[in-house]
Amino acid sequence: MTIGLDHYLAVAAILFTIGVFGIFVNRRNVIVILMSIELILLAVNINLVAFSTFLHDVVGQIFALFVLTVAAAEAAVGLAILVTFFRWRGDIAVDDASMMKG
Repeated sequence: MTIGLDHYLAVAAILFTIGVFGIFVNRRNVIVILMSIELILLAVNINLVAFSTFLHDVVGQIFALFVLTVAAAEAAVGLAILVTFFRWRGDIAVDDASMMKG
């Protein structure tokens, strides 16, 4: 049995669905929302690399490296904001994030 393009696309679709489900179901925990965004970006990377290999082109793999860079920056900035917010408020509830306006 060979693993084909459809297997990779199925895994990416499952990861993307879990990520979207995690964002919509868990509105209170910011860390779970950030992890769900990371799952969505991972699904995009799997699609880019799978199509890149299927089409024998390197462009998809280069775009996957850019997506990894954006994901790392998003995680670093998001966690820095969370730490600052936790120090200021004492909890990391998403409902209280609107108090940071101003």
